[in-house]
Amino acid sequence: MKLLFATDGSAHSKIALEEIANSLYPPGSSVHIITTIDNIVFTPGNAPMGAMNEYYAEAQRVAMSKAMENLENAEKVLQMKNSALAITTAIVNGTPKSVILEEAEKLGTDLIILGSHGYGAVTRFLLGSVSQAVALHAPCSVLIVREKKT
Repeated sequence: MKLLFATDGSAHSKIALEEIANSLYPPGSSVHIITTIDNIVFTPGNAPMGAMNEYYAEAQRVAMSKAMENLENAEKVLQMKNSALAITTAIVNGTPKSVILEEAEKLGTDLIILGSHGYGAVTRFLLGSVSQAVALHAPCSVLIVREKKT
């Protein structure tokens, strides 16, 4: 079974990661863990172009560092708790909705797993929902893990 786990390092992603780590999968199953870096677009202001370039480069460096940290943490959790899974990781450039769908198609994924931020209807309408878009357009089954209410 080919799993695709999309993480942004949030508490919601960590709950989904725990779901993967504590579940049983058929022998030979694999999980491909991805995170995305959305290209940052700056509009020129009053700052000199060199300052904007430095700011952009630093923002990209921080985003890449955070993405690597998210992947490494997710991989460590799975290695410790579910060592039967073969694990691969990738940082993919683009918007999360598009990247997840494209990666699932490219890899021939059987199941996409992601966390839900639990937005209400208004916030979801204004911001969009990655989990909703993936569930509607995925080429395979999708497991959206929600935080349990206490």
